[in-house]
Amino acid sequence: MAASETPAIGIVLADDHPVVRRGLRLLLDEEPDFAVLAEAGDVAEARRYVLGHHPRVLVLDLNMPGQSSREAIPGLRAEFPETYIVVLTMQQDPAYARDALAAGATGYVLKQAADGELVEAVRCAAAGERYLNPRLGARIAAESPRGRPGNLSERELEVLRLIALGHTTAEIARQLFISARTVESHRSSIHQKLMVSSRADLVRFALDHNLIDR
Repeated sequence: MAASETPAIGIVLADDHPVVRRGLRLLLDEEPDFAVLAEAGDVAEARRYVLGHHPRVLVLDLNMPGQSSREAIPGLRAEFPETYIVVLTMQQDPAYARDALAAGATGYVLKQAADGELVEAVRCAAAGERYLNPRLGARIAAESPRGRPGNLSERELEVLRLIALGHTTAEIARQLFISARTVESHRSSIHQKLMVSSRADLVRFALDHNLIDR
C-alpha cells in the first residue's frame, strides 16, 4: 500500500475548553496520518462522537463537567474496544496516572507536556501500546511497594511465568484450572501494574526477577 493510501489514525478530541481543543487540534493536524474526526466538550458528547465516528483514539481530558471522565473510561473501553483512550490532564500525582491506566486508559499525558508527548502517545495508543509521561513513570516505579515483584498477586505471578514461557491463553487456562477469560483479565492487570505493552517486556521482567530461567 502506498504511503498516500495508508488509512489515517482517526481521533476524537474531548476537552471542555475550546481554546485548549483548538491548540491540540493544530498540533494533531500537523501529522499527515492523523485525522481529527470530531471535538467534544464533555463525556456524553465524546461518547456520541466515538459511536458515530469509530475513531482509533479518543483523547480525553480527565477533568470535564458532567460525568466523570475517570468513571467513564471502563464503560467506553467495554463499549468501544477498538478505540483506545489517551488521558490528557493537569494532574501530576502518580495516583491519578495509576488509577486512569487501571481503569483502561492506554496513555497518560500531562497538558503541560502535550506539545512534546501527545503525538507520540496517540501513535502508541493507535498501535495498542501504553504511553506514560516519563517523569510520572519514574515516580510510580520509585513508589512501588516492596514484596512480590511488581506488586503482582500470586496468581498473576503464575500467569506471568507461563506467558513468559510461551504458553497460550488456552494452555494457561488448562494448567491453572481457570477460564480463558480469567487468564486475559490477569494478563490485562499484569500489563497495567508493570506499565508494559508487549510479551517481550513481560519476558524481560520475568527474567530480571528470576521467575524463569535464562
